[in-house]
Amino acid sequence: MTIRRGLAVVLVLATLGAGAVALYLVAAPPVPPAGARLVVREGDTLSAIATRLARLGVIRSALAFRLQARFAGRDRRLQPGEYRFDAALGTRAILDLLATGGVHAEVTIPEGLTVREVAALLERVGYGSAESFLCVGDDPDFLLAAGVPGPQLEGFLFPDTYRLTPVMTTSEILGLMVRRFHERFDAEHHRKAIARGMSVNEVLTLASIVEKESGVAAERPLIAGVFYNRLRLGMPLQSDPTIIYAIPNFNGDLTRADLARPSPYNTYQVTGLPPGPIANPGLAAIDAVLDPTDTQYLYFVSKNDGSHVFAATLAEHNHNVARYQKLAR
Repeated sequence: MTIRRGLAVVLVLATLGAGAVALYLVAAPPVPPAGARLVVREGDTLSAIATRLARLGVIRSALAFRLQARFAGRDRRLQPGEYRFDAALGTRAILDLLATGGVHAEVTIPEGLTVREVAALLERVGYGSAESFLCVGDDPDFLLAAGVPGPQLEGFLFPDTYRLTPVMTTSEILGLMVRRFHERFDAEHHRKAIARGMSVNEVLTLASIVEKESGVAAERPLIAGVFYNRLRLGMPLQSDPTIIYAIPNFNGDLTRADLARPSPYNTYQVTGLPPGPIANPGLAAIDAVLDPTDTQYLYFVSKNDGSHVFAATLAEHNHNVARYQKLAR
């Protein structure tokens, strides 16, 4: 009799629990207070999330919410992020929302920005201080974990549009950008780099120079071809952007003193490539370096409209410089 009585009690409790859950499911969901906001972080349990939702007034019962989430197999699909609740939602709708990663903002990183400029951009749009991004970017452990084959992050923050959530850390954001680079710099890019006898860092270094020198997209392969010719002949690249990269707080006016400044990035004084990328190049600049135009040109000068005029001889180049500098005055 005792066993039967115990089983009866269990059945009654189970029935009451099922009834409570059923009542919860059919009852109208509560209307959350204005501005109800839930932050889910990596490692948060379903129980903790349900408890916070109940405290916010988004759900009526944390227990019933957990039971339905587990019954529906959704308890392991909840994503970290920030979630806002501006209207009454049923449990399924809440579970659907919690699987999305929450509020996202689209942030576009243009081609040719330096790491410092990317950090400043991320600070402006509210994702942490520029200094915090720079500290992460200088951390050897982060670089190793992210698969950056060199001592600096420059060149590996892939220019693209990213969907970021407010709860992402600086490491997660920079890691996302480096992963995007590894996704886009695919096996074919690696094959072409090896065929040219270049490391990934060397490809990115030259691509970053091409990126900074190119005002017209169609000229990138031709500019890359010019630089390859100069490298082959042992000529200095003579690229102004490499000098500018090494000048702290550059004011926009490149002087003769700057051209004479000793620096491994001064490609008027040193031959070969500088020690590393001077910006974060886009895929088009990378492709231009791996598939350059075959040309006899050794020189180019700006036409003051973003495009360039090219020359194969120094005499022709000097003529072009005189012509377009005169027009620029």
